[in-house]
Amino acid sequence: MQIVWTLVLTWVGIFSLLGFILMGVDKWRAGSRHRRIPERTLFAIAFVGGAFGVVLGSFAFNHKTRKDSFNYVTYLAVAVWIALLLEAQNVLMP
Repeated sequence: MQIVWTLVLTWVGIFSLLGFILMGVDKWRAGSRHRRIPERTLFAIAFVGGAFGVVLGSFAFNHKTRKDSFNYVTYLAVAVWIALLLEAQNVLMP
């Protein structure tokens, strides 16, 4: 079971790093008038495991922090992932 838990945490870590990087890239593109990363892409990354990185990137780059609809969806993704990780911990590490 330890290997499964390690894989789950690795999955979340990789997608969180990707979410963080994409938030920084989108902030740079917003300031330099380049084509932006669609919000649905950021939402998809958040829901497949990168929610923590998207939220941290939002604050680190001061990007989309005042957009309520974006924050609602990303915080929902964080809540879902916290619930999933807590349940996984109960199942995998009794």
